[in-house]
Parts: sequence; structure tokens; C-alpha cells
Amino acid sequence: MAKQYSFFEDVYEVVKLIPKGRATSYGLIANYLGTKLSARMVGWAMNAAHGLPDVPAHRVVNREGLLTGKVHFGSPSRMQELLEAEGLTVVEDKIQHFKEIVWDPMKELEN
Repeated sequence: MAKQYSFFEDVYEVVKLIPKGRATSYGLIANYLGTKLSARMVGWAMNAAHGLPDVPAHRVVNREGLLTGKVHFGSPSRMQELLEAEGLTVVEDKIQHFKEIVWDPMKELEN
């Protein structure tokens, strides 16, 4: 029997490729996966990823660099702590200089 397609698994495979010290948005992942209007589904996948130690969900934020998923990290400051440990600066729940550090899989993974 063939393995059933899983959008969440596809999202996780992309998230695993985000380098330390970089971040991306729900929408950029959705666009890369060919589902440009599915940013919300990427968010759902990230909410479900917190038991997966090999998926760096803290590197996925909204299009403005806001830590919108921070409530899913156990403590209110954990997502920020993880990002800062990788060299990013977070002020008032927003990654500073997000446009300079953003990782766009469409550009970074192009062949």
C-alpha cells in the first residue's frame, strides 16, 4: 500500500532545512510547496511539530517576523530564547532585521 501524502510532513522537511540564525514565514513555506494560500495550514503543521525534536519550529514566524507561534513552546519566552541562542535579536516578539535574515526556500533551494 502506498504511503499517504502528508502536507505536514512536507512542511517539516522544508523546516528542517532552515539554517541556524535564519528564519522564514508560514507563507514562504506554503509558496514553496505550491500552496501559496495555505500559510494557515503551515501554521497548523508548526503547532503540531512541538513534539518533534528534529523540526526547528522556532524558525518559522509570520511574514513580518512576529513570533505568533510562541504560545506553543511551553513558556512565553522559549521561542525567543531559541532564536536568540542562534544569534537573532528579538524585540517585543519581533525578529529584528527580518528582511535581511529571512530564508526563502524558493530562492535558497532553487536548482
